Amino acid sequence: MTDRPEAIIEVNSLTAGYPGRPVLEQVSFQVYQGEVFVIIGRSGSGKSTLLKHLIGLNPPLAGTIRIEGVDLGSVRGRDRRRLLRSFGVLYQSGALFGSMTVLENVRLPLDEFTELPPAAKDFVALSKLKLVGLATAAQSLPAELSGGMQKRAAIARAMALDPRILFLDEPSVGLDPITSAGLDELIKRLADDFAITFVIVTHELESIYRIASRLIMVDDRSRAIIAEGKPADLRDHATDPRVRRFFLRQPDSDVAVSPTQTL
Repeated sequence: MTDRPEAIIEVNSLTAGYPGRPVLEQVSFQVYQGEVFVIIGRSGSGKSTLLKHLIGLNPPLAGTIRIEGVDLGSVRGRDRRRLLRSFGVLYQSGALFGSMTVLENVRLPLDEFTELPPAAKDFVALSKLKLVGLATAAQSLPAELSGGMQKRAAIARAMALDPRILFLDEPSVGLDPITSAGLDELIKRLADDFAITFVIVTHELESIYRIASRLIMVDDRSRAIIAEGKPADLRDHATDPRVRRFFLRQPDSDVAVSPTQTL
C-alpha cells in the first residue's frame, strides 16, 4: 500500500521535439494530484518544448501523455475539447488582451466553453479575481496593471473553468524578488486550499525552493531527464555534476571565464 495520491499526468517513453529534430527522447515521469511539480534545466534544454507537448500544442514524436487517464495524443473532437477544459495555462507573457478589461479577459474561457448567462459569467470571473487579490482591478485594462498583477490576472483566467491542473511557463520572469515571492505564495495557497496540481517551468532557484513539491531536470545534451526529486535533496546530495552546477549556480567548465580573461 502507498499513501501517494493518484497520478494525474503520466508521461511514458515520450520523445518530444519537432519532426526530424527530437529535443528529448524516451522520457517518463508522473505528476501526482495536488503537488507543485517543477520542470527545470539549462536554457535550451527542452523545458518549454516539453510543456508544449503536455498541453497538447505539439504532438508526441513517440510515446504517450495521459492526463487523468486519457491519451492526449489520440483523443479527438468533443472528448479532446472536454480534456482541454480540465487544465489551464499561463504563458510566459501572460497573454492578456490589451483592449479588454481584466474582467473580460478572465471571462474569455467561459465565453468559449460555456453557455452561462452573461451575469453568471461575470460572477464567476469576479470570484476568480478575488482569489488572486484583484477584485478591485476588474474594470482596469492590462496596461494599467503592474507586471505581477498581470500574472495574477492571467492565473485567474487560467482558473476560470475550475481546472484540476494549471500549467505555468516561467511565471516569475521579469518580476522583482518581492513580487515574485508574492506570486509564489499565491501558487502555494491555491495548491493547498483547492488541491490544484501545478506544473511549472522555471529556472528561478528561489521560487523552486519555495514552491516545488518535486521536480525533474531535463538536459539538452543527453536529451533526457537527469534528475528527479525534492529541490533540497538534489541540491545537497546530487552526484551528477550538471545537477550540482545548476543548484550551486556554477558555470559549465566549457564556458567558464579563465582568470586571465577580462570582461
